[in-house]
Amino acid sequence: MPSAAKLSADLRHRAAQLGFDLVGITSADPLEGAEFYARWMAHGYAGEMHYLERNSDKRADPRQLVPGARSVICVGMHYDPTEDDVDALQGRVASYALGDDYHELIKSRLAQLWQSLQDWTRPEQPKGRYFVDTAPVLERELAARAGLGWWGKNTCLISSKRGSYFLLGEIVSSLELQPDSPATDQCGSCTRCLDACPTDAFPEPYLLDARRCISYLTIELKGAIPHELRSEMGNWVFGCDICQNVCPWNHQPTAAREPSLAARPTLADRSLEGLARLNVEEFRKLFRRNPVKRPKRRGFLRNVAVALGNSGRAEAIPALVELLEHEEEPLVRAHAAWALGQLGGSQATVTLQRALVAETDPEVLGEIEAALVPAGH
Repeated sequence: MPSAAKLSADLRHRAAQLGFDLVGITSADPLEGAEFYARWMAHGYAGEMHYLERNSDKRADPRQLVPGARSVICVGMHYDPTEDDVDALQGRVASYALGDDYHELIKSRLAQLWQSLQDWTRPEQPKGRYFVDTAPVLERELAARAGLGWWGKNTCLISSKRGSYFLLGEIVSSLELQPDSPATDQCGSCTRCLDACPTDAFPEPYLLDARRCISYLTIELKGAIPHELRSEMGNWVFGCDICQNVCPWNHQPTAAREPSLAARPTLADRSLEGLARLNVEEFRKLFRRNPVKRPKRRGFLRNVAVALGNSGRAEAIPALVELLEHEEEPLVRAHAAWALGQLGGSQATVTLQRALVAETDPEVLGEIEAALVPAGH
């Protein structure tokens, strides 16, 4: 059995070979952040993400995930940020979601890393499990404790050398490894991320109210987007990068090494009008093995309708007319009605009046009626 120092050094080298840009090690001791997480949930800041309430004991203590666990290996893999200057009629997608689904990619690499660790420690049979995002793991605190970065004021993990454009994964194991020193907070007095958030999603530094976050609104929220937040969402149709884009630690982001995380050529043109006209099969094909499929077509078209309404462009009206008059999903029609009301003009008004007669869904009717009320009344 190799020493803890030898094993730790070898796994760092192997992790780099597998495409991980960051690697750190921490103990599997209980997490102090579990109390903060519990208070965050109690305040309702998680919104409709009720699944986060489950397995609180496992989130608090990694040893609940792997009996006898002694260490947690934390890894990070970089992705490229998107351009900041995008035309109002182009849909904006969080940069991590422009390539292949990172869950499958990172999980497969973690499986290879864990296999290497098992090979190096034969005939011992260490216990271990690897996780990517979906498990009951407080991954940001573990990664901060392992030295990958600090918990920023925008609640993203920030590395002084690498910025914050990276994805996380973990291996919880029974192996004895050499732990790294925790990262030190270097946000200082900077508040750029807090000031830049258009929906005021940060009640205070280091605290996110997910219910107001554009990422939550476009991905996790299943129903109607609150009226007071729609006009602040701009042309984001999946996720949001604003608080990362303005962070000084990202002024020279590290380029991604992993080809599958690069933006797909098929997603280069994200015309809102084209996205609004995606049928079921086209949506599945365009976003196959891609994170954007998560809110499903109805949620995605809801987002597209809001973005069209925020464009301020008359060219957006025909696509919204089609969504209001021909789309089967009431959720989409409701947001298309709001968007037409935002754009205004005779064509939008005639369409809304026509829909008021034909529509039967009460929520859609409410949106149409509200959209027909002149501004200021």
